[in-house]
Order: sequence, then C-alpha cells, then structure tokens
Amino acid sequence: MSDDSWVSDSAPYLRPHSGKAPDAWTDEAASRGRRGGQKTLSVATVAAPEDIRAALRLAPGAEVVVRSRLILLDDAPVELSDSYYPAAIAAGTRLADPRKIPGGAVKLLAELGFTGEEHVEQVKAGTASRDQAALLDLEPDSPVLQLTRVNLTGEGVPFEVAIMTMPPQRHLTYRLRTGAR
Repeated sequence: MSDDSWVSDSAPYLRPHSGKAPDAWTDEAASRGRRGGQKTLSVATVAAPEDIRAALRLAPGAEVVVRSRLILLDDAPVELSDSYYPAAIAAGTRLADPRKIPGGAVKLLAELGFTGEEHVEQVKAGTASRDQAALLDLEPDSPVLQLTRVNLTGEGVPFEVAIMTMPPQRHLTYRLRTGAR
C-alpha cells in the first residue's frame, strides 16, 4: 500500500459484512480496481499472552483462540493480522476452525451476540521480527507499524483484540464523522 492516496474507512471492518465480495477487504480493494485477498497462516488455542489477557480482562491462565492471517493486495503482502478471542466465546465455532469464515469474523461474532459498539485503537512503531519481515517481504529489522484494536460490546465487554502489523509505507488515515451529512 505505497499509494499515499489510499484512504480507508474503518467502519466496514467493524460491522457485519454486507458487500458483494466475501469480505470487506476484498470489497474495498475491488472498489479501487485492485485484488484484495488473505491467507490464513494459523488458527490455534493458546494460553493468553499477558497483554492480550489484560485487554480481554481474562483470568490468569485463560486461553484464547488466535487467528493469524496474511493480508494481500494484488497478491503482494500488505499486513499481518492476528485476532485473539476468548476461548469461552470461540471454542467450537468457526473462529477456532482454520477455514475461511463465510461473511467474516465480525458477522459470526454478531450471530454469537457480540457486536462491537466501542473500539479502542493504539498505533505504535516497532521493528519487524524475523518471521514478520519474511511474511511481509521486508528486510530483517525493518520498521513496521502496529495497530492494536480492542473491540467491546455496548456493555463494555471486550471480545476481540486484533493486532495488525504493516510495512512502514502504509499510511493510516482516520476519518471521524459526527452528525448527519
């Protein structure tokens, strides 16, 4: 995503997908004459890392399901996306299955009763790990941007932590709308 003119609206990624393509990213890329895609790298149930455990307000020793994906634009890697869900929510659902989720995880979560009403994001710069650099086709120790998003219900219950790692040429633009247009 080295094209500085690419401005993305987060809203389609935060509500159940209703577009023509199988997911919001494929729709967004297609609207610009490009091909969006993704490859599932792994799906596993693991002990929650401390930062994820804290963000999801889980008890010590709790497990999470983590879905790791490589996001592609015209078959080139543009982002790594790791989504963490409490095992109490994800176990036994398509979230814990390595296959693609029809309609996407947001749609499935809504069907399970978890609709994001609040989204807390943090952006930080860092250095790509060896694995991240290889997957993103970067030189070792390249700088990366990391966006961490915690999705919460209207009652303030966190149900997903998504960590997106992007090459440094990725530009994040936030567009906030207040009131009617």
